[in-house]
Amino acid sequence: MLTVIVTGLAIGMLYASIALVYNVMFSTSKVLSVTTGHLSMVGGVFGAYIISVLQMHWLWGLLGAVLAGATFGWLTDVLAIRRVLARSDEHLWLLSTLALATMVQQGVGLWWGTEPKPFPRLITQEFGAGLMDQKFWLPIGMAIVMTIGLEFFYRKTMYGKVFIAMSEDAFAARARGVSTDKIRLLSYVLSGALGGLAGFAAGQLTFAFFALGHTLTLLGFIALAVGGLGSNIGALIGGAALGLLNSFASYYFGGEYQQTIAVGLLMVVLLIKPEGLLGAKNVRPV
Repeated sequence: MLTVIVTGLAIGMLYASIALVYNVMFSTSKVLSVTTGHLSMVGGVFGAYIISVLQMHWLWGLLGAVLAGATFGWLTDVLAIRRVLARSDEHLWLLSTLALATMVQQGVGLWWGTEPKPFPRLITQEFGAGLMDQKFWLPIGMAIVMTIGLEFFYRKTMYGKVFIAMSEDAFAARARGVSTDKIRLLSYVLSGALGGLAGFAAGQLTFAFFALGHTLTLLGFIALAVGGLGSNIGALIGGAALGLLNSFASYYFGGEYQQTIAVGLLMVVLLIKPEGLLGAKNVRPV
């Protein structure tokens, strides 16, 4: 039973990390990009390629995963967000980010292959390490570090405070001389780097698989909605709850019920508390 709990927490922290990436993107653009889960997929695949195929140290794999994610984040803003927001107030970004996510996923599949490939071990450790296995504690530790780092970034740095200002009122920030396009681009690059980092940390749980993107996008969004849009602590709580429920569902009923449980959790929370557990009740229009 303890293994079920630890497994649920580990996979839940991956969902929480995706939710954190959503929060960073949304803070400057009010967009929930469909490419969010694909950032982690790209990070995991590129990290595995550098370590397994190129036979380089895992630190180079980590750097490659972060850079790959950051590049994808940059492309998301340049190709799928910037022109759409400039020309229309409608939610056309949903289609543009979906198209970009699908193209990247298929491109990775053609290059990397369509079969899941094992992610290399980062630390010398027996596969029978049990609950102390690195595949559990890497994603858990990474999600906690990301949350603490983002809280410090928002509270203590100039750019973090600019992110908050744009989140509250982009028009007012622009009127005070903030280059909102540049800040949004920075937020997408940061989001991509964090997504790549999350995919690398959770690679041993998820394998390096080209088709993970849409699944992570959906489950990360559910974790975000449960915890509350804009709340980093809420993202952790939502991810943990979703991961634990899925883990227990697999243990008692089988893996085919995971998606049903996830959507059921979302519906229950939205019916009781539509803004999420820790989300703000009112969101200022931008």
